[in-house]
Amino acid sequence: MTTPVNRLRPRRSCLAVPGSNPRFLEKAQGLPADQVFLDLEDACAPLAKPEARHTIVKFLNEGDWTGKTRVVRVNDWTTEWTYRDVVTVVEGAGQNLDCIMLPKVQTAQQVVALDLLLTQIEKTMGFEVGKIGIEAQIENAQGLNNVNEIATASQRVETIIFGPADFMASINMKSLVVGEQPPGYPADAYHYILMKILMAARANNLQAIDGPYLQIRNIDGYREVAQRAAALGFDGKWVLHPGQVEASNEIFSPSQEDYDHAELILDAYDYYTSEAGGKKGSAMLGDEMIDEASRKMALVISGKGRAAGMQRTSKFEIPEA
Repeated sequence: MTTPVNRLRPRRSCLAVPGSNPRFLEKAQGLPADQVFLDLEDACAPLAKPEARHTIVKFLNEGDWTGKTRVVRVNDWTTEWTYRDVVTVVEGAGQNLDCIMLPKVQTAQQVVALDLLLTQIEKTMGFEVGKIGIEAQIENAQGLNNVNEIATASQRVETIIFGPADFMASINMKSLVVGEQPPGYPADAYHYILMKILMAARANNLQAIDGPYLQIRNIDGYREVAQRAAALGFDGKWVLHPGQVEASNEIFSPSQEDYDHAELILDAYDYYTSEAGGKKGSAMLGDEMIDEASRKMALVISGKGRAAGMQRTSKFEIPEA
């Protein structure tokens, strides 16, 4: 299998769009979300799924998704719809599709099965083998227990996604507000879940994405939950409403100050470790000592800033002798 050079696409905001709703599919093309996923699962009624597959193919082929990662969420392997979702969508629009999102992933074998099906379709249709990525959604205890194996099940895997609603139900969490803390627990009830997903993602150079916040008009609540995931190191979060897109893009981007500082560290480190800069292992940037560890941390921030299209507002000046 050939693997694309870079699977780390921008995913600060991942917009869910019902695959059965042409009006929403049209509107989504003009929103500033990094990723759009056209949904055949929960947002699509059972009787609407067969027609929605063809609607999605039409919009992938004819729509303008410039600058967006294009994803389709199929139904999970325990249903009767999955294989037909994949075959119809990928045969019909595989050249205009970046990833398939697989919900309710519980075992590595479920990812392998999707990989094999995608490979057969790509070979049959003459598409580049391995081009279409997989996004794996963790939505219950078994999936979380197996998340490390899921992350390594296929070279196609690009992201591990937390699905809070089904997860909360699967572990009998005492809350009806998706993403909010359950009453009676004084700490963060999601910390272990988010960290386990994050560790599996980072250990395998994958992205970690937080799931939805269902109170779509409560932007302050969305911000609070998104900031929790961003603080840990998650790459982005789902958005269910246009009003959440701007907040997500902002929260999962570095501040201008942090981005500028990261770029200055990289420039300064390059200079001071060079012949002209004295081949130093560490040096001072203003009042701050920088070294190889500083460079690694700065690379993370600069990478996020560059992916977000940020522009520098400062420049490293070589000190006068």
